[in-house]
Amino acid sequence: LRSIPGVIETDVGYSGGTLDKPSYEAVTTGRTGHAEAVRVVFDPRVLSYEALLGYFFRMHDPTTLNRQENDVGTQYRSAIFVTSDAQRSVAEAVKHQVDQSGKWKSPIVAQIVPAGQFWKAEDYHQDYLVHNPNGYNCHVLRD
Repeated sequence: LRSIPGVIETDVGYSGGTLDKPSYEAVTTGRTGHAEAVRVVFDPRVLSYEALLGYFFRMHDPTTLNRQENDVGTQYRSAIFVTSDAQRSVAEAVKHQVDQSGKWKSPIVAQIVPAGQFWKAEDYHQDYLVHNPNGYNCHVLRD
């Protein structure tokens, strides 16, 4: 994500749950309600929110409920955590456009939900693919 022009900063962490200061160990149980998430800070003069969402729908499978490749559970759900009504409107429009495009063989199930609190993950999770380049093959740009 950080190589996309206009992206200023990224952090991996947890969002959408009920536990304050969740740990990876707690989130992986699937009982905290959190999803593993990425916080993206971007410059809207360079990269529009709509274009950023285009990358979101190309970088993972938004059609699998509670799963990404071998990772299974609600903590791996496809979700867009929005911070405003304007973001929600754009996210819904982009989701609909991608769903209607036929790009994916199954319906898009990505949730669009209020952002709430974002908890930054432990240091060893940051830059994971830089340190483990073969760690995941499901997070690649698809055309």
